Amino acid sequence: MTPPQQFPRRMFLRTSLGAAAALAIGPALESLAAEDEKESKEFAEPTTIIDTHTHFYDPSRKEGVPWPPKENKLLYRTVLPEHYQALPKPHPVAGTVIVEASERVEDNQWILDLAADEPFIVGFVGRLTPGEDGFRRHLNRFAKNRLYRGIRIRDTIAKAAQSDKQVLRDLRLLADKDLSVDLLGRPDMLPDVVKLAELAPRLRIVIDHIANLRIDGKTPPESWLNDMRAAADHENVYCKVSALVEGAAGPGEKATDDVDYYRPVLDALWDRFGADRLIYGSNWPVCARAADYATVQRIVERYFGEKGRGAVDKYFFQNARSAYKWIDRTG
Repeated sequence: MTPPQQFPRRMFLRTSLGAAAALAIGPALESLAAEDEKESKEFAEPTTIIDTHTHFYDPSRKEGVPWPPKENKLLYRTVLPEHYQALPKPHPVAGTVIVEASERVEDNQWILDLAADEPFIVGFVGRLTPGEDGFRRHLNRFAKNRLYRGIRIRDTIAKAAQSDKQVLRDLRLLADKDLSVDLLGRPDMLPDVVKLAELAPRLRIVIDHIANLRIDGKTPPESWLNDMRAAADHENVYCKVSALVEGAAGPGEKATDDVDYYRPVLDALWDRFGADRLIYGSNWPVCARAADYATVQRIVERYFGEKGRGAVDKYFFQNARSAYKWIDRTG
């Protein structure tokens, strides 16, 4: 597969020169053909994909939904596994880990009920608030279901864990139960990720959406680079390479599909987390505001495919198993 930036040059050489010129550069064309063949062999396509960041909900339920708001015409609709599975994709997705967007406790049960007869759902990151009355009772209840693989919290909870002993105890309870925590916030939350990783070293922490960095095709800000490195220094911290297109598109815009536009950010993540702690997540259906699903998958498929078979398999499913310990439901 030929990288986009090289395609025009090669097409010119192969199709635009006259016969005499073509004969003169025959050796060059042979060299380019050999290079193409080498690139094709080196580019690894994913054999198994686990999408670790999808949202499913149904506004038509009697209880309705607290998110998304009715005003959001793109998102306020019924979104279920069959809708996701029907999306055009470069490569099929074997399963998904759902991340709960609703703060209502009983919506945790709604997803677990949805998953009961849907083997495509291999894990669920619920939504509970550490430090609140009833947290442990609710966690004990939901964690009886093996599909319940952890909870999602906001950056404010990670900060609170540094001073609130109950919040920290509740987060450590997740580790005791071999569950994980997803962290949602912006780049300024990363120092709190580091603190939480130090206070709860057995807790698997997943940074969602690369901390919602704004992507502009350039080298990321020094503060984000330094803070991501500090977070990656802790082996219990993973980073979900999701929300790339959302970070690259302004309101009402569509994101580019040029992998080189994202390369400075992806290179920085690769340099910090390496092959073992970067995870695939689409953030569907939210990503649809910036790009279709095929574009979302293709960007990271191209980048990690360049790293070879081992890296692409780790990124698309093996690292997700390490972070979430998702359940294989094919048996």
